Amino acid sequence: MTEPNPYADGEYKWGPTPGTPPGVPEYDFPTPTLADGAPGATAGYGYPGAAPAPGYGHPQSGAPHPAPMGAAGTPLVSIGDITVVGDSIITPSGTLPLRGAVWNATDMSRTEEKIPTHAIILAIVFFLFCLLGLLFLLMKEKTTTGFIQVTVTSGGKHHSTMIPANHAGTFQMVMGQIGYARSLSAM
Repeated sequence: MTEPNPYADGEYKWGPTPGTPPGVPEYDFPTPTLADGAPGATAGYGYPGAAPAPGYGHPQSGAPHPAPMGAAGTPLVSIGDITVVGDSIITPSGTLPLRGAVWNATDMSRTEEKIPTHAIILAIVFFLFCLLGLLFLLMKEKTTTGFIQVTVTSGGKHHSTMIPANHAGTFQMVMGQIGYARSLSAM
C-alpha cells in the first residue's frame, strides 16, 4: 500500500509536493468548525460563537445518566412473586439464573355465565304488569374464578406461583408477561 500505482501514467506522484515547508497543509480543506469538534475552532453553521447553553439536546458533563436496561436492582418484569432483575430471577425460594430459564403457565380458571338474581326479580315484577318483563331474563353476568399457575425452572431450581384470575383476559395478560420473560431468558 505504500507503493504508488504501477499502472499510473506518471502524472500523479505519492507524498507531499517537493518544496512544501513542513506544517503547511498541502490540501485545501476548509477551516475546522465547532461541528468538527476541533479545539479552538471557529463558529460554524448552526453553532453560535460561544458554547451552546445547557438545555434540551445538549448533554451536560455532570448530568445523571439513565440506568441501562437490566441493570442490577431494576425489575424488568414481575409475575406474581417472581421478579426478573438484570441477569437473574428473584423468587421467595432463592435466586435463579435468567439465561436458559424455562417458563410455563397453566390456566386453572373458569368463566361462568349466569342470570343475576336482580334480573330474575325484575322479570317477575314486570311480568305481572306487562309481558315485557321476560326480557330481563336475557341479562347475563360473567364471573371468572380460579388461578393461573406460573412455573419457572432454572439452574436446577424450580419455583411455582399462583396468580388469581380476576377477569377473562387475565391468562392472556400473564402469557404476555411470560413471553417477555422467555425472550429475556433466550438472550
